[in-house]
Amino acid sequence: MQYSDSKQAQELADRAHELMEEVVLPLERERPGGMAVSSGTVADLRESAREYGVYAPQIPEAYGGMGMSFRDALPVFEEAGRSLLGAAAMRVDAPDEGNMHLLELAGDNIQKETYLEPLVQGEITSGFSMTEPLQGAGSDPKMIQTTAEKREAQGASERSGIAAEKDSAEETSATRDGDEWVIDGHKWWTSNGVEADILIVLARTDPDAHPYEGCSLFLVPSDADGVDVVRDVPHMGGGTRGTSHAEIVYENVRVPEEHLLGELNQGFTHAQERLGPARLTHCMRFSGMAQRSLEIAKAYISEREGFGSTLSDKQSLRYRIADAETRLHVARTAIRDAADRIDAGEEARIPVSMCKVFTANITQEAIDLAVQCCGANGIGKDLPLADFYEAVRTFRIVDGADEVHRRVIARDAFEGTHDEELEPLTRFGEPNTRRADGH
Repeated sequence: MQYSDSKQAQELADRAHELMEEVVLPLERERPGGMAVSSGTVADLRESAREYGVYAPQIPEAYGGMGMSFRDALPVFEEAGRSLLGAAAMRVDAPDEGNMHLLELAGDNIQKETYLEPLVQGEITSGFSMTEPLQGAGSDPKMIQTTAEKREAQGASERSGIAAEKDSAEETSATRDGDEWVIDGHKWWTSNGVEADILIVLARTDPDAHPYEGCSLFLVPSDADGVDVVRDVPHMGGGTRGTSHAEIVYENVRVPEEHLLGELNQGFTHAQERLGPARLTHCMRFSGMAQRSLEIAKAYISEREGFGSTLSDKQSLRYRIADAETRLHVARTAIRDAADRIDAGEEARIPVSMCKVFTANITQEAIDLAVQCCGANGIGKDLPLADFYEAVRTFRIVDGADEVHRRVIARDAFEGTHDEELEPLTRFGEPNTRRADGH
């Protein structure tokens, strides 16, 4: 399929495809299925990505990336999604990719130097600590319980992160008193939370304001006093990259004023700036995963014989593959449209929600079809389909569950209904004389 990608974007995607075909996929195929890769292997893959000219294309050159526009970098995410190793290789992997974007948008110069540049280089990793256990913030983020208060600063010897340079501290729930924030709260499903060096924490900073206008983001070093990584929540997927989803308790965590990320009480606004583009990059990664799954399925059913012919000769499978390819094309087109809007400065909230819920479902269906086509080899781990299947199911929940996005879309759809369309109807007690006389 041909899309309205610029020449620069096409050239970048071609180089990414070469990296995948010549380096990433051969490595994936020679590894035992389901085995996590080492940090050394990831480092080697990243070095290869630099050599192919596809490392961190979405990040400005000043911070170690390639300086591509969001729209031009987007096809790389799709190529990266063709293997669970691809995104990490090109440094377009969640959650670090979204956190880097957030630091780029909201961070000050010292925050960017301290955290963004090392993140881009892969020297550190990060977590986005927003979701809370019930009855805290989840699909309804207004239920946030974590707080941050301002208090008098402690001695410099007790500080960490930027505080080591500028006497600062951070928290989940932040209350102000003096020049440090003290965070108290309970988060979970913080992706990368176990291994993260820095945590971006959303906390309530103005209890009297609506949560959308009374929460802030804080940069919290994972080794700060009071940060307790309770566990890696047992979960489906994540085996190949070993991705954790941490439960974290923040108890009397002190961070300096300099660790406030962005504007005070604008945490939800900044989080939305992160989540919109991140949802589209998720869509592209999973589109690539679905495309690879269909490629595997088509190769398999073209060789596998049964009932007198190859399975690819069976009309039912051919039609199902055709439908999957059609839906995937529609998703790719919609994603590019939403990305164009974001590049033009729009929030594009409705198009992004449409892309997220549609792509999450059609990619799951495509990968499920590929598993079915390959039978026992689909659920075995000689092929990557079983790992893909576990990974894609989470996509309908992370970055906003299907139901949340449908709620957003429906709310917009029902604004400004056209009541005049119902004028011809007959209502009880109101004889339709206009229809009776033919006028």
